[in-house]
Amino acid sequence: MARITGDIVIDRPVEEVFDYVADERNEPSYNPRMLWVKLLTPAPIGVGSRFAAAHRGRRQPVRMQIEFTAYERPRRLASTTTMARGPEVHGVLHFEPVATGTRMRWDWSLSLRGPARLATPVVSALGSRQERACWQGLKRLLESGTEQDGPIPAR
Repeated sequence: MARITGDIVIDRPVEEVFDYVADERNEPSYNPRMLWVKLLTPAPIGVGSRFAAAHRGRRQPVRMQIEFTAYERPRRLASTTTMARGPEVHGVLHFEPVATGTRMRWDWSLSLRGPARLATPVVSALGSRQERACWQGLKRLLESGTEQDGPIPAR
């Protein structure tokens, strides 16, 4: 099992960061690897909400489905992501108010199958780098105040 962890401080209020992240449809605005995201379940977003998405793969887009398994606004968001090809990903995001805004921590576990298990160290290193880049994009976007429609309440 590959594990990807890290944290980042974003100079915005914890509720704002949580709400923006909890609406997966916002992810293409800060993650250049994410092509599109669509909400599959009725609003409001919460435990059990599901999203279809696609991100850039090496040869072609990789489709995935994301389901929220925990939704504790504004402190904790957990999900399971499944892909036709690739690992199943279980993860938790923690949001904590700090003096300068919000500390967001991530902890993802990727279940690699078959021969791919041999690549666990490489997947962990590459995934850590990609995950940090994703959240640095969120930090730049939210701190610049240029999110296109403003934070979309996830309630």
